[in-house]
Amino acid sequence: MAQHTETRRDPAAWSALWAMVLGFFMILVDATIVSTAVPAIMAGLNAPIGGVLWVTSAYLLAYAVPLLITGRLGDRFGPRTMYLLGLSIFTLASLWCGFAGSLESLVAARVVQGLGAAILTPQTMSVITRMFPSETRGTAMGIWGATAGIATLVGPLLGGVLVDLAGWQWIFWVNVPVGIYALWRAAKYLPRFERRSHSLDIPGVVLSGVGLFLIVFGVQEGQNYGWSTVVGPITIPVVIGTGVAVMITFVAWQAKNRAEPLVPLALFRDRNFSLANVAIGAVSFTVNSMIIPAMLYLQLVRNLDPTVAALSYAPMSLLSAILAPLVGRSLTKRTPRSLALPGLIIMSLSLAAYAFALRVDTPIWLLAVMTLGIGLGSAMVWSPVSIAATSNLRPDRVGAGSGVFNTTRQVAAVLGAAMVAVLLQARLAANLPEGAGTTSLAASSSAGGLPEALQEGFAAAVTQTLLLPAAVLLLGAIAAAFFTPPRWWGEPETESR
Repeated sequence: MAQHTETRRDPAAWSALWAMVLGFFMILVDATIVSTAVPAIMAGLNAPIGGVLWVTSAYLLAYAVPLLITGRLGDRFGPRTMYLLGLSIFTLASLWCGFAGSLESLVAARVVQGLGAAILTPQTMSVITRMFPSETRGTAMGIWGATAGIATLVGPLLGGVLVDLAGWQWIFWVNVPVGIYALWRAAKYLPRFERRSHSLDIPGVVLSGVGLFLIVFGVQEGQNYGWSTVVGPITIPVVIGTGVAVMITFVAWQAKNRAEPLVPLALFRDRNFSLANVAIGAVSFTVNSMIIPAMLYLQLVRNLDPTVAALSYAPMSLLSAILAPLVGRSLTKRTPRSLALPGLIIMSLSLAAYAFALRVDTPIWLLAVMTLGIGLGSAMVWSPVSIAATSNLRPDRVGAGSGVFNTTRQVAAVLGAAMVAVLLQARLAANLPEGAGTTSLAASSSAGGLPEALQEGFAAAVTQTLLLPAAVLLLGAIAAAFFTPPRWWGEPETESR
């Protein structure tokens, strides 16, 4: 235990944090960076759009499904070892992605990339919780929160710039030098924590892997299959229903397993942990879904280039990046609820106001300014919610808790993107003349924007769609309202905590 204490007081902890943040930022950017490179990849690999969409889908699936398992493996083999392994896999797979000469090879490389991301992600929260004492943990988690909060927003912009300047391969190759540098920094500064012997819950691994795969696949690909037949008698509702049934079986097994379950259900006896999962699910649902309709509005209705459209979100990203560490630092004097609750409300109201401002003649500069409210709310949420989730967990359960927390975040992101896509289609059908929905989308890549007669209806459909994530944020606010102060809040850090 002495080694653990010494490690947490090591001044190199901040250097280790920045090394981890670099790798974490890189894998989150890769979840969205492909969105602006789809046309270039289609042309470069002579592939259909349906196939190219799997470049993103494969990554998200491989990222989301193993998170429960990889969080636990960090407890067993050490978060440093697993972090370095995950980052190495991700970096090598990025090199493979850039050299892929066919769609099949690119999709396979993205699966490996996603696996590396899944191995890496839970270790970041685990290391922060174990490395930093209470008086600095809030600041550290604030930096982590800023990374998570803006990375998914940076992806489309970075992708557009790299495709324009160097070609689609560079959205992957840029990871290689960054990954090598991050590996060197992590190997140099990440401490070796005390390992904890864990038995591997093989039935739990199988059940959670199968159940999560079926649910995430069904939600993520439902729209592509028209929410109907996948193959033979197997339909998307059957896939999702089977996944839910398998996950119910998984929970029952976790309750029955007296040895060492993959997910100790005792985690959910902690009030803050349970509520924090609801709150982070709401935030992730929103951050990963609001960009899709907004980018369509900016490019189709306002006829902006992808890079310029993404730049209109720069004020939100910059403000969130600047404020999130300050919010984290303030958590030594303020409880998570005092920041997360108003942050979620501000984020929800700002998104709703932004949605209602999406008209055919609203100045783009005004829309860019309005994103500042979303950025302010986002900065107030990530670190308080993350601290609420992990602060009361026993050290031997931090890995499992981080796995559950990140699984919730990632599955909510997939669910948000899918639900918003379906709702947008429905609102387009309601607001545009019959048959104009698909025609208008096709016009974006040919005539340079929508015909004027369709712009008002399209803008109205986007406004109505964005009200869904705004409402989901209010559900997160209700959860945050019931946070209790962490056990260490207001008290000196003790090793017996």
